[in-house]
Amino acid sequence: MIDWSWQRAEDALPVLWDGFKITLLATVIGFLVAMILGLVVAVIRRSGPRWLAIPVHAATEFVRLTPIVVQLLFVYALLPQFTPLTIGIAVLGVHYASYMAEVYRAGIEEVPVGQWEAARALSLPGTRTWRAVILPQVARNSLPALGNNAVSMFKDTPYLFTISVVELVTAAQTYGAAHFAYLEAFTLAGAFFLVASYPTSVLIRRLERLLAHR
Repeated sequence: MIDWSWQRAEDALPVLWDGFKITLLATVIGFLVAMILGLVVAVIRRSGPRWLAIPVHAATEFVRLTPIVVQLLFVYALLPQFTPLTIGIAVLGVHYASYMAEVYRAGIEEVPVGQWEAARALSLPGTRTWRAVILPQVARNSLPALGNNAVSMFKDTPYLFTISVVELVTAAQTYGAAHFAYLEAFTLAGAFFLVASYPTSVLIRRLERLLAHR
């Protein structure tokens, strides 16, 4: 028989809410870092000088192909002067930037060659070409994958427990151990993830349809 207690669930909510705020903060800031850094990496690989593009590509592959837990522990040991949350956000951002760089790269390659040739024929500066011609199309091409990466990052935040960040799952674990209420704590934690992830998925699909008609 399931030993569910509504009272224990109610008592757990404030603790889980505090953990959820840390999870959300890490996801939002980490995602912004990943979006910006991933775009910079993609542009460097596409148009940067060879002496810069090659090491950037190598570094990106190294980050993408090594476990995020190892990266968290390594940076945590290397930079003890920073708070665990700061390190967690930075590592999440850099780790997912390596994936988003590939998403952007694919989006750039989908831009028709004629668009590049037209920009050159009009003698548009490089920055204007990227800003006015290329990036709007890249955004449309890349949106579904970027949305999936945002949800994946949100679900990867529990790894932050390895560097002592009390995010949602760690808060549930701590509360469950202290009050023998694992069922209530982890059920509510799962509900938090579901309630936060589903609207994001719906929004991404709507944006995708909106951009498809432009």
